[in-house]
Amino acid sequence: MDVPLLQVEDLTVEFTTAGGRLPAVREVSFQLRAGEVLGLVGESGSGKSVTSLAILRLLPVQARICGEIHFSGRDLLRAGEQEMRSVRGARISMIFQEPMTALNPVMRVGDQVAEAVLAHNRVASRQSPVTSKNEAWRRAVEALRDVQIADAARRARDYPHQLSGGMRQRVMIAMAMVNRPELLIADEPTTALDVTIQAQILELLGELQQSYGLAMLLISHDLAVVSQVAHRVAVMYAGSIVEIGAASQVFQNAAHPYTRGLLQAVPRLATDRARPLRTIEGTVPAMAALPAGCAFEPRCGIRIEECARAFPPLVEVEPGHWARCPVASRQSPVASTAN
Repeated sequence: MDVPLLQVEDLTVEFTTAGGRLPAVREVSFQLRAGEVLGLVGESGSGKSVTSLAILRLLPVQARICGEIHFSGRDLLRAGEQEMRSVRGARISMIFQEPMTALNPVMRVGDQVAEAVLAHNRVASRQSPVTSKNEAWRRAVEALRDVQIADAARRARDYPHQLSGGMRQRVMIAMAMVNRPELLIADEPTTALDVTIQAQILELLGELQQSYGLAMLLISHDLAVVSQVAHRVAVMYAGSIVEIGAASQVFQNAAHPYTRGLLQAVPRLATDRARPLRTIEGTVPAMAALPAGCAFEPRCGIRIEECARAFPPLVEVEPGHWARCPVASRQSPVASTAN
């Protein structure tokens, strides 16, 4: 039986505030297999980054995490801090948003990549400290070369401010990949980059993913970015996954009205420039004032009375394609036979 590399079940994250507990993530479930790319999409504030930080247990102490997160058979929510240190950066790596703020401005980029090697004791422990640092530096330069930074040995001695935005992003990828992880979490890896550099970074990520056979959780608000890389796609809204399935299913046969609205708002070559783009009316509800039923119900054009009564479950609308929508479940032959 094919066991998932990462399995998240009913993940809920709440933050303790002066006004009480606020849910940032609600009942999120998904699986990720070795060598697979899952795109996690949704607008800002939908809970994508909180979900990724919960996997690595990097959330602040105010966060309360419930549910299950299993990685390669290990329960990460019950693992000790020492065990988590052996996982972070070694078996699971993360590319954080905004490389200019994620990189240390007063350290050479080569030292920052080498530090990731030394932190996980991947250099032989019997070597002298000097030899270990030299080996870590060699591997850092090699990692920079792997992400296609020209003259890597020289650029490794540069500081972040001496590099372009695209090169800083490549340094972040090198830092994440230097220990050859099994899972890479890429949080908005193309944010603030121009279209040409975006394409280069996406191509690089695709090449690294195929070369090393690693799994990737690609987080983005850009549907075009996700469509180029992901095998499967999960769409988040107001802290929960509202649709998940193969990329072809989600993009070509979207079941949830929110996903349809997002796709209809994307401009295409055939789009009439004289007419305004389609938009989704209304705004995302505040997490402190979520409705009792479907969070998208107040903005939905096909809502029914059932949508407002209770938080809907994910229902399989076709094999491998799930949506959190009572209307979609009624229209689905798979859902009707399952019921």
